[in-house]
Amino acid sequence: MKLFLLTALNGLTLAALYFIVASGFTLIFGLMRNVNLAHGSLFLLGGYLGWEAARISDNWFLGVLFGALAMAAVGVVLQYAIFRRMEGQELRQTLVTIGISIVAADLMLAVWGGSAYQFSPPEWLFGATQLPIAVAHRSNGAPVWLVYPTYRLALLATAIVIGVLLWIFLTRTRLGVMVRAGVDDRMMLSASGVNVPLVFACVFAIGAGLAGFAGVIGGTTLSLAPGEDARYLLASLVVVIVGGMGSIPGAALGALLIGLAEQFGLAYFPTYGIVLTFVIMVLALAIRPQGLLGRPA
Repeated sequence: MKLFLLTALNGLTLAALYFIVASGFTLIFGLMRNVNLAHGSLFLLGGYLGWEAARISDNWFLGVLFGALAMAAVGVVLQYAIFRRMEGQELRQTLVTIGISIVAADLMLAVWGGSAYQFSPPEWLFGATQLPIAVAHRSNGAPVWLVYPTYRLALLATAIVIGVLLWIFLTRTRLGVMVRAGVDDRMMLSASGVNVPLVFACVFAIGAGLAGFAGVIGGTTLSLAPGEDARYLLASLVVVIVGGMGSIPGAALGALLIGLAEQFGLAYFPTYGIVLTFVIMVLALAIRPQGLLGRPA
């Protein structure tokens, strides 16, 4: 029972991290139809820059803020310099962003080397929290309560807050309505006097900023090292495909399925655990090609 509960909690917190990365990806790729295969590089670069900021300032929160804002600025540059010039040209976007990710990976390797970096969270987030879940009983009948890392619980709560805020942004705000309208009919929105490139740049900044934010909190949960960019890009792709492109609830559902499948696979049959992820993706595509919560094209 203890192994099952710990594995479930590990799956939930990993899903929370996947969701934060994939929510930015689904805004850029699923909603705006921009094929940004350098999203994993934004995650890793944001983590590295956040680590440097936290090291210099000795403040973890400044590292989080700097990593997110730096990648938001990079996202705006990418939107204006690349995606605005290649609107609707998915193949060119794919090739260019693959090239950017390769160059970025080599540059990051040259600057930060092949070592693994890990953040130290604030003291009040460090340690373990006792959960009201009994996993055993002592000889005198007293329950043995489950304890779990406090930081991972905070990560789960953060992902929930981000998901709610993104849903409100896309469905209840004027900018969110303009974004969805611009995706469906850009010419009509532009004719109504809306600065569509500026709107899309704002959305790209949010998506890229979320990747940088996830890089810092992911580096605190696990670590930052070469190759993590490809890992989280692949995870984001699978989550968006399973959940449905452009759907924030779909990204949450996809991240939950992938996170739980990955952790339970590693815990109970580690040799074939990675297969579960792709089995889920294949089944989702076979049953609903547009994703579990996606809408038909």
